[in-house]
Amino acid sequence: MPKIFFVKNSNVIEVAQDANLMEALTEAEIPVASSCGGNGVCTKCLVKVIEGRENLSPENDLEQDMRDIHGYERNQRMSCQAHVCGDIKIDADYW
Repeated sequence: MPKIFFVKNSNVIEVAQDANLMEALTEAEIPVASSCGGNGVCTKCLVKVIEGRENLSPENDLEQDMRDIHGYERNQRMSCQAHVCGDIKIDADYW
């Protein structure tokens, strides 16, 4: 099972293979900013991928479009659109 590690604390959560990142964080009671409920339009759920970017699903068309519109960095992913395929280490400004 893939693991999610965090920069600012020692929490580690295990998730099912291909779990939606936002849903996995929410289930683990880790707050995720969102005003669209995970529909991929607000980009508030951005997380910084510190390690393991290759262990997330490829960006879908919606996420690529939102990156073009809002100009967020390559090391950031919309947690509502990303699926966890292996171990990752993440951070967010609001944690």
